[in-house]
Amino acid sequence: MGIGKNMTRVDASEKVTGGAKYTADLEPRGFLVAKVVRSTIANGVVKRFDLEDALKVAGVVKIVTCFDVPDLQFPTAGHPWSVEKAHQDIADRKLLNTRVRTYGDDIAAVIAEDEIAANRAARLVKVEYEEYEPLLTAEAALAKGASVLHEERPGNLIAHSNFTVGDMPYEAAIKGEDILEIDRVYDTQCVQHCHIETPISFAYMEKGRIVVTTSTQIPHIVRRVISQALGIPVGDIRVIKPYIGGGFGNKQEVLYEPLNAYLCTQAGGRGVRMEISREETLAHTRVRHAIKMHVKAAVRKDGTLVARRLEAFSNQGGYASHGHSIVANTVNEFKQIYHDEKTLQSDAYTVYTNLSSGGAMRGYGIPQAAFASECMADDLSMALSMDPLEFRLKNCMQEGYVDPHTHITCHTYGLKECIQKGREFIHWDEKRKEYENQAGPIRKGVGMAIFSYKTGVYPISLETAACRMILNQDGSMQLQMGATEIGQGADTVFIQMAAEVTGISEDKVHIVSTQDTDITPFDTGAYASRQTYVSGKAVKNCGHLMKERILEYVSYMLDRETASMDIENNVVVDKESGEKLMDMADLATNAFYSLDRSVHITAEATSHCKENTIATGVCFAEVEVDMPLGRVKVTNIINVHDSGILINPKLAEAQVHGGMSMGLGYALSEELLFDKNGRPLNDNLLDYKLPTSMDTPDLHVRFVELEDPTGPFGNKALGEPPAIPVAPAVRNAVLHATGVAVDSLPLDPQKLVEKFKEAGLI
Repeated sequence: MGIGKNMTRVDASEKVTGGAKYTADLEPRGFLVAKVVRSTIANGVVKRFDLEDALKVAGVVKIVTCFDVPDLQFPTAGHPWSVEKAHQDIADRKLLNTRVRTYGDDIAAVIAEDEIAANRAARLVKVEYEEYEPLLTAEAALAKGASVLHEERPGNLIAHSNFTVGDMPYEAAIKGEDILEIDRVYDTQCVQHCHIETPISFAYMEKGRIVVTTSTQIPHIVRRVISQALGIPVGDIRVIKPYIGGGFGNKQEVLYEPLNAYLCTQAGGRGVRMEISREETLAHTRVRHAIKMHVKAAVRKDGTLVARRLEAFSNQGGYASHGHSIVANTVNEFKQIYHDEKTLQSDAYTVYTNLSSGGAMRGYGIPQAAFASECMADDLSMALSMDPLEFRLKNCMQEGYVDPHTHITCHTYGLKECIQKGREFIHWDEKRKEYENQAGPIRKGVGMAIFSYKTGVYPISLETAACRMILNQDGSMQLQMGATEIGQGADTVFIQMAAEVTGISEDKVHIVSTQDTDITPFDTGAYASRQTYVSGKAVKNCGHLMKERILEYVSYMLDRETASMDIENNVVVDKESGEKLMDMADLATNAFYSLDRSVHITAEATSHCKENTIATGVCFAEVEVDMPLGRVKVTNIINVHDSGILINPKLAEAQVHGGMSMGLGYALSEELLFDKNGRPLNDNLLDYKLPTSMDTPDLHVRFVELEDPTGPFGNKALGEPPAIPVAPAVRNAVLHATGVAVDSLPLDPQKLVEKFKEAGLI
């Protein structure tokens, strides 16, 4: 009934007409305004404040410093909580920090009657520091004598993990073999999410409880973290999430809600509003990790991949956030996407530094992994004079792949079919030949990159979600989800799923985009491309239960066996003949108002998901490179995805368009820059080179639909995968066009001109 249809988004009208209510639209009048006071050094200790001038500003209510807040360290990552201490997120920050670990660290906060007073007072706060040398790279932070950023990690190393797939180390695997080897370092840069709506929340007290309304992907986790940060019971906190103007992982972090909640208690329970500016968002929330990946790879002359060695160093920044999980994901993807005849040896390091803290961002460590693995694939192919597409077909993940550590299985495998579809669309074979021997300053090329992506976080972490359905008096149905709509279309596909299972048509299923932890079923939130898979299972479970309860009531009314009936398009019918037995509206009226048996029909179900599966795909890109200008123009690009059965094909296509656009920015222009003192240099949308519609080519999308046996409707991950393969595909197209291998992102003009000069091309 609902699956596979191009249903219009249920929130489309509200969003395009301005009717949708975001956090800022809901703020009551008369609220106070809070402004964070930020450090002007990257590494050191706050010794004292001089607040005299700041407190004289008219309208200032209170100034809270790092010396005033509770002595409680808490985690900020949007992960399910673990009952096992060893698997809990790192609690390494306070509401305000005395130990400064990033430029712009939160050291104090001003509460004032209005924004002007708050900003003015914040600028007048004087701070005395004990300053240390900034540690901006993993190498600097790990060096002997480097200052310790967190006393719990005296060497600044958050974690080091390693594994070997195979019976021997890399060096032993290649010893005595007739092989060709590459030894390269691939570098990815620090970028920001650049969601339209900056982080914003308001908090107040009601009946002794703290109520926080916030733009977040993870309302139930926000509630738990506020509890940990303030040292108060979870039940004393209520979190409300309205419509959200983008997050992409940055709002899978509990950023400023705990501080805002605390400030409202310091204002006598009066409401306090906190909005983080665009400049603060870019530099002082979370970023995608810069990861340096040292890769060794050995192949036989026929292109067989014999062994690989990966060392990955993740620049975590000042606070642990998601900790080691990002680079752990990086090395896992590197492991999964290609098969090694003998050995893969891997080491991963996550290191505290004094740069902006890395957190979750669309792809969660796998865009970095794809850059390394896909650059490696093309560099090996070039050394072998082999078609890089054929190299991938020879060595890529095979059908039925089972991860040797997590045991996540590729239950359905469309990767090779995806490659073939993209190959035909881009005219790969013809253009690889056409662009072989070019001359002149402007040259063309085609490149590709493949990827794999697991669905959700099981078995590494808990996967749980719940759904509630309520029959209305007119036969329509309320659908309540703890899973959050963050712009990806989740509410729409949940309605389609509910209609598919219950037989109640989509137009009769009503869902509210707002989550409220007082009344909304529990769900850990929007991340890991999990919602149609994990939360979708909850919808399916709940739908079956709801349908069963509706038919039980019809059975009572008509004195018929429940098993003999079904619901089709809002009508109860005989299962065999299709004869109409009763309209849902008549049934609902009787259920509510019967003098004999009044029943309010509801259902609630939980999905504790203990399954996972792997989505795969490919990007093909065609480019035109103006070498003297260092300019890369993407003239044609396509992503082909195996994401199982599509719930809503148009929404799926839109998801891929969004991910491809982000991938193009990652490839060509985006990078958050810092000076030698760790101060951000381009924390604004003028200097941070985010691509616009004028920079974006037509984006093409194709799918391979294979029904995955573990998905609730044969579906698997799609939200994050589109952002993964674009950057390496573009890099490899530049390699094909020019013969120049650029091993770091972004491929900006300055870097390209220098490389082309080194190669003697200009």
